[in-house]
Amino acid sequence: MDAFECIASKLDIREFSGGKVPDDIVVRVLEAARSTGSGSNTQHWHFILVRSTGDLSRLAESCPYGPWVGEADFAVIVLTASRWSFHLFDAGRVVQDMQLAAWNQGVSSCLTTVFTEGSVRIEFNIPMEFSLSAVVGFGYPRRRVLGRKRRKSLSEIVSLERYGNPFIPG
Repeated sequence: MDAFECIASKLDIREFSGGKVPDDIVVRVLEAARSTGSGSNTQHWHFILVRSTGDLSRLAESCPYGPWVGEADFAVIVLTASRWSFHLFDAGRVVQDMQLAAWNQGVSSCLTTVFTEGSVRIEFNIPMEFSLSAVVGFGYPRRRVLGRKRRKSLSEIVSLERYGNPFIPG
């Protein structure tokens, strides 16, 4: 899929079919994470791949706004080194790249940044040097998705040269 089309059509999906995502696609999603740029090329992150049904259920129990994580085929816990001021920015970059790589292969995803940190740290053995930045669940969508988004027009969100100067696309 064309990169722009992938970006323009990607939706956050919280209902998964239960279908198994092939290992090569899982690796591709992780390679997308590894390939993402980071501030000063620190590559200060670590990723925990969660695949077992029991661990996915325990992870979902620790995500009050993410019970759908338990229905995912796999999840990735994104850890970043909070000693870097840009660590959350980099977490966003890496999550987006993983999600786009998955979407390009027909795999949907959604993320949550709200979790019971203490229980996730204990359950998944996360060292204190890492910030628990995001949990992303991946799987095939339960329903067919068209990838249509409702977005504001460019003229509503873009100014030309100075804030408030209307941008009229051409």
